[in-house]
Formats: sequence, structure tokens, C-alpha cells
Amino acid sequence: MSVDVKKKETLDSIFHAQGYTDYKWIDPAKIVVAQWVRMKCMFGCGEYGRGGACPPNTPSVAECERFFNEYTQAVILHFEGKMDQPEHRHAWSAKINTRLIKLEREVFLAGCERAFLLFMDSCCFCKECTGDRRTCTTPRMARPSPEAMAVDVYSTVGRFGFPISVRTACDQKMDRYAFLMVH
Repeated sequence: MSVDVKKKETLDSIFHAQGYTDYKWIDPAKIVVAQWVRMKCMFGCGEYGRGGACPPNTPSVAECERFFNEYTQAVILHFEGKMDQPEHRHAWSAKINTRLIKLEREVFLAGCERAFLLFMDSCCFCKECTGDRRTCTTPRMARPSPEAMAVDVYSTVGRFGFPISVRTACDQKMDRYAFLMVH
């Protein structure tokens, strides 16, 4: 069962009221889940094992795929950013993630009990993450990123016409994506 037209209109109103205009409704069956994404987390990401919402504190790739199969509607939200200094990325992400948690709550209160957000970057709320969900200081706010859930963001957003490319310098524009699973 998918989100009906009336509910979609309500959610679109919520998105616009909160300033979100660069997004698309998608069929979650078109989200690409891949083992290579998890391997990149394990062998290439400095946050692996240090973030409570990052692998290995996330479900297996097979469980991630099963999770996405439980949904019939989702939204991809696009964010552009440009940092003068690479260390500014986490503050930028934390600000956006804080707003996104509020959006998830609004969608839930609008009658979408399955609303679940995947941040557009790692959690970033705490200066020092405990690295363990059991000792997380913000467990109600912490969410995984799409990559932490084994989403091949490049292939997925490309399917829907969003821009994305590998950055070759830290001062280049970033295209980041959050996924809001609705129903």
C-alpha cells in the first residue's frame, strides 16, 4: 500500500513549509543496495566503528535490503554545500540533520507511522561519539546515513536525475542526499 494522493499533498505541504523544495518522491524498490558500499565503509571511512549510527552498528547488507523492501514510498532530499575548510562539514551536517529529525517527526505526526530518516551525512551531533548505540547520548535523534545502510547513493540518485560526482578537492560543491522512508 502506498501513500495516497491526499497524504502526499499533506506531506508536500509539510516539506515546503519547512523549506524543502529540492526533493523527489521515489519507489524504494529503485534504491540500490550494494555490498561494495559496506566495504567502502569498512575500508576507507575514518568513522567506521566510531559512530553509533555507522557500521558495524548498523544492520547487515541483507537486512538493509529487507528494510527498504518494507516501504512503497520514499523521498530523496538534495542538499548542496561548499566548505572552505573540510572540518566545517560536520557542523553543516549537524545543522541540517537537526532540521531533518524535525521533518521526520512532522511526517510521523501526519499519520506516517513508518517514517524513518537516513541522514545526508554521518550523525555528527556529538563532538565525541561513544561509538556504541547502547551508550549514545542522543539515541532518539541518531540516524544512519544512506551509505551506513549500504545504499549506493551515486547509482540511486542518478536514476532520479539528481546531480552527483566525485569531488577532487575539498572546496568543490558537494551534492548530499537524505532519504526519508515514508511507507
